[in-house]
Amino acid sequence: MARIAGVNIPTNKRVLIALQYIHGIGQKSARDIITKVGIEDARRVNQLTDAEVLAIRETIDRDYTVEGDLRRENSMNIKRLMDLACYRGLRHRKGLPVRGQRTHTNARTRKGPAKPIAGKKK
Repeated sequence: MARIAGVNIPTNKRVLIALQYIHGIGQKSARDIITKVGIEDARRVNQLTDAEVLAIRETIDRDYTVEGDLRRENSMNIKRLMDLACYRGLRHRKGLPVRGQRTHTNARTRKGPAKPIAGKKK
C-alpha cells in the first residue's frame, strides 16, 4: 500500500483515481501530477515502482497544498472572517448559508433539522 501525503492510497485502483483520495487533489490535479511524473493513465498503484511513488510524493510536496495544511488554511480563512465580523463571518458564526441562498424554506443542511415552534400555525 502506497502512502502519499499521510494517506494510504488504494493499491488496486488506477493512479489517477487513487490520487484523488488525498484531500486537496481532484481530477485535474491528479492528471497534472501523473503527466509531470510521466506515468500513463492505465497504470495501477500496485504496478508503480518505488522511484515513481517517490516522484509523485515529491511533486505533491513541492507544488500542492494538501491534507492538514489545506484544512488548516481553510479554517484560518473562516476564522479570519468571523473575527472581522463581516457579513460572511457572521453567517458562519450563526451557522446559516453564507453565499446568499434563501433561508425561509430549505437551507436544512446548514441550519440542521427543523425545530418545532410552539403555537405557530398557519
